[in-house]
Amino acid sequence: MRLEILPVLGIGDVTEGDDLAAMIATAAPWLRDGDVLVVTSKIVSKAEGRMVDVPADGPERLAARDAVLAAETARVVASRGPTQIVQTHHGFVMASAGIDASNVDKTRLVLLPKDPDASALALRAGLRERYDLDVAVIISDTMGRPWRNGLTDVALGVAGMAAIRDHRGEVDPYGNELQLTQMAVVDELAGAGELIKGKCDQVPVAVVRGYLAATGTDDGAGAAALVRESALDLFSLGTAEARAAGLRSAATLPDAPGGTPVDPAAVERAVAAVADVVAPGTAFTHVTDEEVHAGLVATVPGWPEQATGLVLGAAPTPVDRPDLVRFGADLQRLRAALAAEGIGSALLPPPTGSTASACLAL
Repeated sequence: MRLEILPVLGIGDVTEGDDLAAMIATAAPWLRDGDVLVVTSKIVSKAEGRMVDVPADGPERLAARDAVLAAETARVVASRGPTQIVQTHHGFVMASAGIDASNVDKTRLVLLPKDPDASALALRAGLRERYDLDVAVIISDTMGRPWRNGLTDVALGVAGMAAIRDHRGEVDPYGNELQLTQMAVVDELAGAGELIKGKCDQVPVAVVRGYLAATGTDDGAGAAALVRESALDLFSLGTAEARAAGLRSAATLPDAPGGTPVDPAAVERAVAAVADVVAPGTAFTHVTDEEVHAGLVATVPGWPEQATGLVLGAAPTPVDRPDLVRFGADLQRLRAALAAEGIGSALLPPPTGSTASACLAL
């Protein structure tokens, strides 16, 4: 495969209602079937009227911007001072919901296109129907990446090609079947186009030539296919936000056992969920109500009827303040794991004569 990246020069300023298909076709009469157009989302937003008026400066501007950001936000992922990482209504996770104040009058803010996939489809259809050009279209914008400095362009919308190249089921040269590899090729092409477009060069469209000859030009599912399902998102919150959410959840843990006998299998699942992260030396011992009533273990004051006990073995000896902190954390982890299984719990003093540091009634 041989790729070329070509700038589309001379498009000029874009205003609301402009015909992007005509502007691009006029500026790039050399376009060919199979080219991939990488179009900066900003000119799409301008043509579609996705702009808001705000004061030019001062606290009024900040207040207006905050209101616009709130309207564009589906949920806040992380917030540090004036910086907010949010999920937009499209599903994208990005700083400030993609709201942009560059390359626009100081009294306006540019929002992301309402439906970038639909915008890409419309632009592709316009070029095909009026100029007999069969091209793919990527609507791109700049994003940061977790754990990586610097920015890169990614695809917000796409038409004329699949967003992901799926290698699963293929066999590598060493005979290994690929199990997970799915390449976000439209993001790679968007980043390639950014090398030509730049941020201050007023080149809002680039053409990548040579890629589609090997992949075909079906529309596919659009860039929506790049949005990870919430159930698969392992990092849905920033660190501080996740900790705060955990503390809120801990504050609402059940503080009393339920009225029905506990399923032993559910208790086993809860113990297994925390067994690998407890303080060294901590052990779990099941104590049934029958054992308590039969005198096999010392009676726990306040032990409720029909309640299974779970005794946590002593923390490392000698017990100092760090050990107590870790052991307290173990108790909270176990209570959270039990709550996840729908099991209420109450902290009780240890049985008389027991060397255990704490116990729960389930």
